[in-house]
Amino acid sequence: MEILVVGSVALDSVETPHGAVQDVSGGSALYFSIAASLFAPVNVVAVVGRDFDFARINFVNQRKINIDGIQVVDGKTFRWGGRYYQNYSKRDTLYTQLNVFENFKPVIPERYRHSEYIFLANIDPQLQLEVLRQVKKPRLVVLDTMNFWISGKPVLLQQVIKKTDILILNDEEALQLTGQNHLLTAGRQILKMGPRYLIIKKGEHGAVLFGPDLYFSAPAFPVDKLIDPTGAGDSFAGGFLGYLAKTGKSDENTLRKAVIFGSTVASFNVEDFSIRRLQHLTRSELQERIKKFRELTRY
Repeated sequence: MEILVVGSVALDSVETPHGAVQDVSGGSALYFSIAASLFAPVNVVAVVGRDFDFARINFVNQRKINIDGIQVVDGKTFRWGGRYYQNYSKRDTLYTQLNVFENFKPVIPERYRHSEYIFLANIDPQLQLEVLRQVKKPRLVVLDTMNFWISGKPVLLQQVIKKTDILILNDEEALQLTGQNHLLTAGRQILKMGPRYLIIKKGEHGAVLFGPDLYFSAPAFPVDKLIDPTGAGDSFAGGFLGYLAKTGKSDENTLRKAVIFGSTVASFNVEDFSIRRLQHLTRSELQERIKKFRELTRY
C-alpha cells in the first residue's frame, strides 16, 4: 500500500561533537521517505530550487520512492544550519533560509491522490489542510508539527488535528499544545482534540503511544555511535507508518509493533550525518536490530 508524504527537501549544515558537514541532503520528506521505503512504496511531494542536484538522491530509484511530485522552481533550495552540544541534549539553530520553501504550494499529482497512507510532515497547517482537500479517502492520516506552529497558528493546527488519525509530537510540544506540565495528562487531553492515537517522542528516552484505552511505552534503542540526531523524528515516523502500510493494519497490537520499528529505524539514522546511514540500511540489518530490541525489552 502506498504512502504519500508532503514536507521539505533541504540542504543542511550540521555541527556535532563528531564533526561538521556542509549542504548535505536533508528535510522531513527525505528522511521520512527513505525510512518508510524499507516497508512500502512512497510518493514524495516537496519543492527544491534550481540549485538542487538530484544526482545526490539517485538511489531512490532502487528504494520504491517516487519523486515526480518534487517541484523544481526558480530560486534556492531550503537551507538549515544547526549545532549540537557535547551531550546532544541542546541544539542551536544557526540559520533557517526558507528560500523556495517559503512560497511552497503543494500540488498532489493525480496518481498520488489515491495513496492510502498520508504523512503530513512539519509544514504550515494551512498547507496540511490543502493536502487533505486534494487526497481521496485515505485509510490513515499521520500528522507531525512543531512548537512554531503550535504558538503561531493554533486555530489552523487544531483544524488539522481534528482530521488526523495519529498525531506525533515530542514531549515539549505536547506540553506546549495543552498547557499542561505532566505528559500523561497532556496525552489524554490531546486525544480529546480529535486524533485516534497519539505518539509522544521523548528522544533518548523512547516514545509513548496513547489511545482511548491504550498506554504503551517503548525505550529508545541504545546506540554506541551517536553522530547526528538530525532527522531522527522523521525517520521514526517513516519506520512507524511504513510498517503500518506494509501490514495494512492499525489495531493496537500492530501499532505497538510499529512504534518499535520506528524507534529501530531512528536508531540507525543517528549513526551518521545526513541520510547516509539510512540510504545504505538493509532489511537484514533492520531485522537483526529488531531481534536485539526484543531481547532488551523481554522480561
